[in-house]
Amino acid sequence: MMDENYKLSAKEREELEHAENIKVQLKKSDIVSGIIKNLVLAILSIIWLIPIIWLVANAFSVYKGVNISHFFPEAYTLENFKVVITESDPDGIVMYRHWFINTLLIAIFSCIISTIFVLMVSYALSFCRFAGRRAYMNVAMVIGMFPSVLSMVIIYFVMKQIGLTGSHIGMVIVYSAGSGLGYLIIKGFMDTISMSIKEAAIIDGASEWKIFTGVILPLCKPIIVYQVISSFLAPWADFVFAKLMLGKDSTTWTVAIGLYNMLDKSRLSTNFAYFCAGGLLVSIPIGILFVIMQKYYVEGVTSGASKG
Repeated sequence: MMDENYKLSAKEREELEHAENIKVQLKKSDIVSGIIKNLVLAILSIIWLIPIIWLVANAFSVYKGVNISHFFPEAYTLENFKVVITESDPDGIVMYRHWFINTLLIAIFSCIISTIFVLMVSYALSFCRFAGRRAYMNVAMVIGMFPSVLSMVIIYFVMKQIGLTGSHIGMVIVYSAGSGLGYLIIKGFMDTISMSIKEAAIIDGASEWKIFTGVILPLCKPIIVYQVISSFLAPWADFVFAKLMLGKDSTTWTVAIGLYNMLDKSRLSTNFAYFCAGGLLVSIPIGILFVIMQKYYVEGVTSGASKG
């Protein structure tokens, strides 16, 4: 009897040792896979940072053209930023302050109008029930799948007929007009808010507008921040449509068009450092905006993605 118990105990010890060996091997495998993943991510990060570091280095370079002989300049200066900000380049083509102000105004007004539109549409689709609601959502989703570039030519001719090509008002109208179609993420966030909150506000005598502005919007702060940043970034970084709409008058250009024009072949040897300085300056407002609102932006993205 004791011999059988001893054999059973030995078998159990063997199984236990085998399980421990498997755990050790799995742990080693996890460590190796973690090292490989981190190494791959580090390599990708370095590759991604190389052009940015090169642009920053050339923004401070004393050499005005494209420096292909050295990754880092031989000497550094702040003169490029001074020229860009004061618009004192020898060729007289740099109008950076004008371009920056144009871009800022277009982005701010487009951001405000787009955010209001998309919040109102999202609220209506999330908390209101009306005929055609489901059909509208389906149509809007299908339309949103088409690349916006397909409609650019049509939009251009429509704006030309009403005399708004080459104007910043036309740019704001175009950027804002279709913003309501981007309701999906914000609606997904609003869907997580209980309908009983609206019903309680109705019992208390609140109007639809009061419920929207005083009850629902305060609960949507993270997703509103996400929408504000997204609406601001679209016109701020856009080049294709701005180039199509604003034409050849350099006083109406945005920063993207102006910087592109500085890379003309005839000017590349004298303006590349100015281009790098301007590119670095235009990224500062976005960086500041994202740092300030990073917490709410991440909350909005994760909440909208997981709950929508």
